[in-house]
Amino acid sequence: MNILVCIKQVPDTKIIKVNPKTNTLDRSSAPAILNPYDAHAVEEAVGLRAVHGGKVTVLCMGPPQAKEAIKKCVEIGADEGFLISDRRFAGADTLATSYALYKAIQKMMVDDGVDLVLCGKHAIDGDTGQTGPGIARRLGIPPLTNVIKIEEVDLENQQMKVHRKIENGYELIQSSLPCLLTVEKEINEVAYSPLPNMLRAARYTPTIWTVDDLNDVDIKQLGLKGSPTIVGKMWPPAKSEGANIIEGDVKKQVSEIVSLVLEKRELFEVKGGE
Repeated sequence: MNILVCIKQVPDTKIIKVNPKTNTLDRSSAPAILNPYDAHAVEEAVGLRAVHGGKVTVLCMGPPQAKEAIKKCVEIGADEGFLISDRRFAGADTLATSYALYKAIQKMMVDDGVDLVLCGKHAIDGDTGQTGPGIARRLGIPPLTNVIKIEEVDLENQQMKVHRKIENGYELIQSSLPCLLTVEKEINEVAYSPLPNMLRAARYTPTIWTVDDLNDVDIKQLGLKGSPTIVGKMWPPAKSEGANIIEGDVKKQVSEIVSLVLEKRELFEVKGGE
């Protein structure tokens, strides 16, 4: 079973700041990491390979330093990785990104067929969830979004069943293969990488392609030229009068919220008693 996972290197949004002059994300203010949802997609692919055999390949579009995200995927258990990196990809929105990844997948499929494509639910720096379905549309395969569990994979009949989130509950869907899944974090837990994987990742060098390495590419559909989406303005959340923004990890936030609720409750009881 040949599985392809599309990934992205993103800034850590817990740390990143907004440039007050340009109203854009200051990507230099935070370290670059593998998109967390994509890590779960890679983990799921590795688990499927353990059951059905085959190969796990990761594909990323980004600057040269994005190879570190691919190496992280190798550490999780991916077999190989490809990075498409070229200035002509710069400034791409989800439409242009899905086109560039689609052309790279086409090139990869010449040598190896793809039974399944996995993506994270969305990238934490964009939060649109559009790139995965965009790739599926271009490939002409079914997109199954917000998947929380793979129920069954039937390679003999080229079908699979998955559970996915919907607005009012959950669905159990059967789809033909190949198809594309976008996965939620609850689909699995990303395990600690074994030492052999870590050593292999440290030595691994991804294959890097430029636009010129891809076939039949329409330059007008790449980068800014191929991106009809424009971000007019961006700003950090405004703090309303009397509101408190609670910082820290989840445990600290919950502790502070409980303390505030108890404090308000005590004040209410005192006033009520008066």
